[in-house]
Amino acid sequence: MYAADMGRADHLPGDGPTVAIIGGGASGTLAAAQLLRRAAAAVLPLRVVLIDRDGRHGLGRAYSTTYPCHLLNSPAGRMSALPGDPGHLARWAQAEGIAHDGFLARRDYGRYLSGLLADAQRRAWPTAQLSCITADVTSAAQPGPGRPLRLGLAGGAGPVEADIAVLATGSLPPGAPCPVPAGPRYVADPWAPGALDGTGDGRSVIIIGTGLTMLDLAMAVTDANPETVVHAVSRHGLLPREHRGAPVPGHPPVPAIPALAGGPLRLAALVRQVRSAAAQHPGDWQDVIDVLRPQVPALWQRLPAGDQRLFLRRYARYWEVHRHRVPPATAGRIARLRAAGRLHVRSGQIVAASGGPDGVRVSVAHAGTVTDLDAGWLINGTGPAADITAAAGPLLGGLLASGLARPDPLRLGLDADAAGAVIDASGRAGDRIFALGPPLRGTRYETTAITEIASQAEALARHLVTVSPVLARPGSAA
Repeated sequence: MYAADMGRADHLPGDGPTVAIIGGGASGTLAAAQLLRRAAAAVLPLRVVLIDRDGRHGLGRAYSTTYPCHLLNSPAGRMSALPGDPGHLARWAQAEGIAHDGFLARRDYGRYLSGLLADAQRRAWPTAQLSCITADVTSAAQPGPGRPLRLGLAGGAGPVEADIAVLATGSLPPGAPCPVPAGPRYVADPWAPGALDGTGDGRSVIIIGTGLTMLDLAMAVTDANPETVVHAVSRHGLLPREHRGAPVPGHPPVPAIPALAGGPLRLAALVRQVRSAAAQHPGDWQDVIDVLRPQVPALWQRLPAGDQRLFLRRYARYWEVHRHRVPPATAGRIARLRAAGRLHVRSGQIVAASGGPDGVRVSVAHAGTVTDLDAGWLINGTGPAADITAAAGPLLGGLLASGLARPDPLRLGLDADAAGAVIDASGRAGDRIFALGPPLRGTRYETTAITEIASQAEALARHLVTVSPVLARPGSAA
């Protein structure tokens, strides 16, 4: 009945209700680990089913990379998977004998997440139990009031029945932001398994986008072949900034930002206050960003919808390049590639593209002129799509079509309440379908980093084990 990663099984082990977590990346892994920990502490029988399309449980796309040059973009001290224990990752790395300069390789972080899940599974047994399934969930439906959800799986396997489903589906797949050619020389999703296998042929590569994804791709394809030259194209040609070194002891505090105190908020006032704080601060602008970042979800929810749209249109790209910084080692690699003529960053918009079996040609418009670029490959490195109604696959698209979910007002993801309960088409937050991580981008904006996801996973597990009428028992506590 179930398509499991260890083969087929007639049933899932254990008694009690079932929580199905759809997505085996960081969001799903942390949600599963927290649920196991809290259910065991509450002596609540529970079955947790972690379903991943590609069988990368504990890794997902971000941490299944095999490239040693792909590093975490935040220092180890900010990447603990356990809220309240910021030194957890650093202690793990030391125990594993992993040498680093403060920024671990992403493949090592994948091992860390996998180990965290395995430890939670071991400690929770037999009260709470985990089953991993490799399958693509294509639908979710509730046959009737009070009935479990039925999750349809691709390929004829399943279905899986679950009392609660957690959507940990990660970021939306990238959409084409410009004309793209048909044919095998265009890579629509560079993180799909095997997507980059052919790009090591030494032909030049054009990457759409100049953000974090582009940096990863540029390092990967130039490592694969010493002849490869990369052209990265985006409207502004902006690159992510570099993390500075450790703060100087006794660094002066960041000047007060009045918007952080609460009350009505408008975007223009917030922008003025942040710029003023940066101008007055005798330290580094990164201090201001680091003070602001944890407050972004609350600030975002206080902004009127019109101001949110204005931010996305006018300021989002500038926030991203300052907020999502890169390790010094990554910045150094990129600088060396540019100095050697192997990476060219171009400002402009791709207005035409054509391709064939041997290569691609794109036309880039900038400042009134159009330049043609010929290359062997064109890769979409723009990151997640910005409209869930256009980019949702069968699962999310089906939830929207059936009315079990609705998009947030900006259509960046799903609408949900403070607990992560998905809001249906009638405006009601249900008690069967929850979300965390990137699907909540429209309601929280900052929801893709480990810090935010770990906190959401902890809060969601606490809610499900102690509050949810579907799972919680009278007097249960965690």
